[in-house]
Amino acid sequence: MAVQPAAHDQWQRDRLAALTAEDGWLNLTDRVEIAPGPQRIGTAPDNDVILSAGPAHLGILTATPRTAALTRDGVTQDFVVDGTNPMLRVAGLLLELHTVADQPAIRVRDLALPRRVTLSYYPYDPAWVILARWEALAAPQSQKIEQKGAAPTELPLTHRAHFQHAGQEVTLLATHWKGDRPMLVFRDATAGAETYAASRYLIGEPAGDRITLDFNRAYNPPCAFTDFAICPLPPPQNRLPFAIRAGERKLDR
Repeated sequence: MAVQPAAHDQWQRDRLAALTAEDGWLNLTDRVEIAPGPQRIGTAPDNDVILSAGPAHLGILTATPRTAALTRDGVTQDFVVDGTNPMLRVAGLLLELHTVADQPAIRVRDLALPRRVTLSYYPYDPAWVILARWEALAAPQSQKIEQKGAAPTELPLTHRAHFQHAGQEVTLLATHWKGDRPMLVFRDATAGAETYAASRYLIGEPAGDRITLDFNRAYNPPCAFTDFAICPLPPPQNRLPFAIRAGERKLDR
């Protein structure tokens, strides 16, 4: 069995730290779409937006696709971008503005909830560190991407990765980007039995016309941990007929 590199040990620790952070995926209690104009928000039934955690009457929320503010006890606080989306910490909650197709929604995290998870991985396998050909498309191509938890979306695709496995050509589309790195959403023959049924994600490391695909770092999407996430599903080209026994396995429930 190959010795797991120290860098991979650190990647696994970073992965666990991100999941168990206050803004991770383990303490979400709600995701609620917000109508235009001021909305009363809280757990009481007389609110416009009813939550499952927090005070009976949290305040008055006003949200647009890009900004949000909460007025509470006569004081208005703006959501502040801290990472990807605007957030506000208030009354033991972490509120996050999450917009899909120009429809604003509020994600709610209860900071008092325990944030523990046990992740399971296949043994590290250097054979699944693949140097693939990285090809820019002549022009962006529109692709319909199905999503778990939301309607399909159309995305402009610009790159694809090519490699060989067991004598057959494999092409994976990069459907999303995390900063300046492409994210490939894929499913393989382990899905359902050994890995999360819907998909796994992989962040590629491009360098010129080559890209490193380290499937030992394939990981479960947020939807594996919460019902309040929206997760892209793999396009047909990224649904692989063979097993990739590397990376993160499905959760033990």
